[in-house]
Amino acid sequence: MIAHIQGKVTHRSPTYVIIDCGGVGYGIQISLNTYEKMGDSEALKLLTVLSIKEDSHTLYGFADEEERSLFIQLISVSGVGTNTARMILSSIKPADIKLAILNGNWTILKTIKGIGPKTAQRLVIDLQDKLKKVESPDLLQNAQFRNPAYEEALAALVMLGFGRAEAEKGLSKIRQQNPESSVEQLVKLTLKIL
Repeated sequence: MIAHIQGKVTHRSPTYVIIDCGGVGYGIQISLNTYEKMGDSEALKLLTVLSIKEDSHTLYGFADEEERSLFIQLISVSGVGTNTARMILSSIKPADIKLAILNGNWTILKTIKGIGPKTAQRLVIDLQDKLKKVESPDLLQNAQFRNPAYEEALAALVMLGFGRAEAEKGLSKIRQQNPESSVEQLVKLTLKIL
């Protein structure tokens, strides 16, 4: 298995990069998340996963171990292939994907192109317990703090034009005072203080 590739970037695009390593150019599929973290540096090290299929050998590259391990967990779910996992990682940040799974919030996952309700539910069912075993206590505590109503209210506030940080701050205040509020109540009460 090829664990990582380090060398000079000879080609880069949002989904694909070529790294020259010892005179050999390795073509590596990447997510938008990794592309953003790469920056403009000429020298680069990517952690990799090699996918071997009957008709192809494909390298997938990741900026950090968090994203690579999440990719491996995603492709372990029945019906989720490497391209679907890459699409998931390109659509939502890894920490937010983990929070959605830990909270059982499959509605966020089904907003990703190519992910239907059944696949989103399967992701939650298959990965929730696995993530609880390996994730840090801080993430688990954050997952317990968030819930689907909170996530939907946050998405609604962002769609209304508020900045994510501003909306999260307001929602956190309202949620502490009204922990069992519905999505509508959370949005209405937060709008009053923003």
